[in-house]
Amino acid sequence: MLKQRVITALVLLALLLPALLADTAEPLAGLSLVLIAAGAWEWGRLNGFAMRGSLRVAALCVMLCLYAWSAGWAYAAPAYVWSIAGSAWVLVAGWLIRHGVERWATISRVVRLVVGVLALWLTWVAMYQAKVIGVNFLLSVLFLVWMADIAAYFAGRAFGRHKLAPAISPGKSWEGVWGGMVGVLLMACVWIWVDTQYAVDSQSLYTRLYSRGAPFLVLATLFLTLMSVAGDLVESLVKRSAGMKDSSQLLPGHGGVLDRVDALLPALPLAMMLAQSV
Repeated sequence: MLKQRVITALVLLALLLPALLADTAEPLAGLSLVLIAAGAWEWGRLNGFAMRGSLRVAALCVMLCLYAWSAGWAYAAPAYVWSIAGSAWVLVAGWLIRHGVERWATISRVVRLVVGVLALWLTWVAMYQAKVIGVNFLLSVLFLVWMADIAAYFAGRAFGRHKLAPAISPGKSWEGVWGGMVGVLLMACVWIWVDTQYAVDSQSLYTRLYSRGAPFLVLATLFLTLMSVAGDLVESLVKRSAGMKDSSQLLPGHGGVLDRVDALLPALPLAMMLAQSV
């Protein structure tokens, strides 16, 4: 299992790095479109669609992404799009986590399909637009999610006593969430210092947030950390409802695409919402 995880991670890294460092956003857009299509296919499977139906879900998501690109939204989506997307994520995620696994199964499959496809579509648009802003900005958002996850894992293992949502994800604890918050705040401070010292071409998310003052930076980063956890919990809830441990086995040793990007689904659109507020 460990060997599989390492090999898969190295392959993904070999694909991701050139796309991230490319002069234009198109290479990353193409790579992320493949991943988003795979995630949409997994979403179909998790919500009761057979192979053909799941492939149609993937095709629908790809068509929406291509439409956003042709309409110019990928370069500069209207600010109201991120405000609506951010508000929807907060309300829907909060409602789902509160009502639990059983309630998800009572929702119409069509509604579940729309929710998943829109979430994946908005993530692709946000990824594209973040790359257009600059590699530094995009990396700062990606690292927020990764740092939150890593810090939460170690804090949870060391101090985890109070379960966060035992009926959805028994392994998560409040101590893990707090550890993730501390890790992200420390990383944000270091990132801002690097931006300042080395005059990086494109501002990171943290430097943009800090331009409105330290309190705004703290509140915004804590909010994004919480929402990344919410994205993880929502995907866990959907998997439990479907009786599946992983969203698929597309990534050997890592499970499925949704298992790897669940926290990014709310984090990227919400980061764009906050970035456009400064």
